[in-house]
Amino acid sequence: MAGTDLRPRAAGNELAGLDALETHHGARTPLRRVLWGKALPPALAVALVLTVWQALVWARVTDDYVLPPPAAVWDSLADLWFKGTLFDIVWTSVWRGLSGFLLALAIGTPLGLLVARVRPVRAAVGPILSGLQSLPSVAWVPPAVLWLGLDNSMMYAVILLGATPSIAGGLVSGIDQVPPLLLRAGRSLGATGLRGARHVVMPAAFPGYLAGLKQGWAFSWRSLMAAEIIASSPDLGLGLGQLLESGRETSDMARIFLAIGLILLVGIAVELLVFAPVERRMLRGRGLRV
Repeated sequence: MAGTDLRPRAAGNELAGLDALETHHGARTPLRRVLWGKALPPALAVALVLTVWQALVWARVTDDYVLPPPAAVWDSLADLWFKGTLFDIVWTSVWRGLSGFLLALAIGTPLGLLVARVRPVRAAVGPILSGLQSLPSVAWVPPAVLWLGLDNSMMYAVILLGATPSIAGGLVSGIDQVPPLLLRAGRSLGATGLRGARHVVMPAAFPGYLAGLKQGWAFSWRSLMAAEIIASSPDLGLGLGQLLESGRETSDMARIFLAIGLILLVGIAVELLVFAPVERRMLRGRGLRV
């Protein structure tokens, strides 16, 4: 009949059809359940690794100085803790890694924008960035030592050379995937130049940029460990890389395993505490995760 409303009716407060898909966001998962779901699987995996490790020690598949028991690694950790050096060792490397990463971020972000938006610069610098990403970071340690000497500036130079290309490359990749329609809409609304980069380009390119940031941090951390292992000096202090190298020099496998575990722990902590929340917020903002 004329004038009849043919739209689906909703009962009570419920929505029907596409309206329900468009407006329903669902309840967020309780924090306790999130922590339980996130923490339990890694804890079980670690427990399984320790169990297999201890079983191999009990089976005497090799000598104890080659494969020490987990208790020996724990004793090495306790020794550093009671000496009061454990925190200093970890913090020395973490501070260097984060400082170098922030410097790489400050350089790589404008460089990525420049390469992505200026064709002559892209033609000249783009292939170099791609090549630098495939170059092992450890290759920069010898020239950095000769250029800058055995001090922290050498460490930061190695981190920058390892991380900056990844950050810039990730941003370039993200900008390349921005739909042209968004750019035209931004220009029609007056978002040009720096305003367009801030309000249109960077938000739309953020997924690729975030991937570049994660890769850049991985390169920062690996570059730093390589530099600390190769370039040892009393003036540099004792970091995790030097701890690993000192274990090799003294044939102390417990210390070597401890250093490897701490290096791995820092990498996991940065991923879970920094990048994972940012990624969840980005996905939730795009409607890809509740």
